Amino acid sequence: MRKTRAGLHLMAIAAALISAGGVLSALAQQLPGADEIDSAVTSTVPTGLPVGFQGKFHDGFAQANGVRLHYVIGGPDNAPLLVLLHGWPQTWYTWRKVMPPLAQAGFRVVAIDYRGAGESDKPAGGYDKATMAADIRALVHELGAGPVNLVGRDIGVMIAYAYASQWPDEVKTLTMLDVPLPATSAWNEAKSKADPDIWHFGLFQQRDIAEMLVAGHEYPFIRDFYKKRAFRPIADEDIAVYARAYAAPGGLRAGFELYRAFPEDERRFVQFESHKLPMPVLALAGDKSNGMVEVTMAKQVASDVRGGVAPDTGHWLPDENPEFLTARLLTFLQGSSRTQGQSNR
Repeated sequence: MRKTRAGLHLMAIAAALISAGGVLSALAQQLPGADEIDSAVTSTVPTGLPVGFQGKFHDGFAQANGVRLHYVIGGPDNAPLLVLLHGWPQTWYTWRKVMPPLAQAGFRVVAIDYRGAGESDKPAGGYDKATMAADIRALVHELGAGPVNLVGRDIGVMIAYAYASQWPDEVKTLTMLDVPLPATSAWNEAKSKADPDIWHFGLFQQRDIAEMLVAGHEYPFIRDFYKKRAFRPIADEDIAVYARAYAAPGGLRAGFELYRAFPEDERRFVQFESHKLPMPVLALAGDKSNGMVEVTMAKQVASDVRGGVAPDTGHWLPDENPEFLTARLLTFLQGSSRTQGQSNR
């Protein structure tokens, strides 16, 4: 009976998504089977896209820095651009709960599948974060927008920071969520001790071995990875969206290449961190994850930092506590816009 209810729930979501077309029908194809779902979690945690999402956002593709990138965009065409960059093992979908209120507040919101993720190209190389930042910059130019507000979490923090470091005049604000940057004190400290939260660094950096071990087990592997770093419940249906994306051809390899590029990232970030960022920076993390470490780290690399800690929240801030994230983002972005407007008078 529990599987039957889960199956009916999935069928209802799939029917709604398929009717919308585009990104939404692609998501429907990524829904898990009923036998994969924990129906106790399904019944208590909202899943899927927010009501009305398909009427406010659409997906697109663009050639950017030699790769084809997928993105989902909405909000007023002439509004300030707000770029959202996910982490591993995610896709643009992690931002689904914060995108509607941010667009409603007057921002043109674009959530991007970066190189190697989701429906974007998965080339053999180019996974150092400076190159990936150039991808995002090329897409921003393709959209005819700028300067830009950047928001990143996990790997997306590294990409957003590399963007802001290389082209500071093109960045209005930078928001960093819940991960240290390569070559910072927090990063070096985490690597130097037996940290159970980063055991995967070593595995993922073993080319071919990591793919061999995880291939065919993407859903249970990613589900376990997600659940162990979460404090609030996250529905299996939503985790399965990510798992199906990384089970696609090239998905695991591309995701692991992000970690194999860390030595190059460390070399480049030492150079970037020799100069502090000039734009306003917001640093946030869950209290059950990196907490104030993110704020302290941000103050090493930027001169205008504010931050905070999300209560009762693990590593997956947009999935676990979108209300907190949305409120803090809007306060920061709107305050920064007023300050910059006054300084330009």
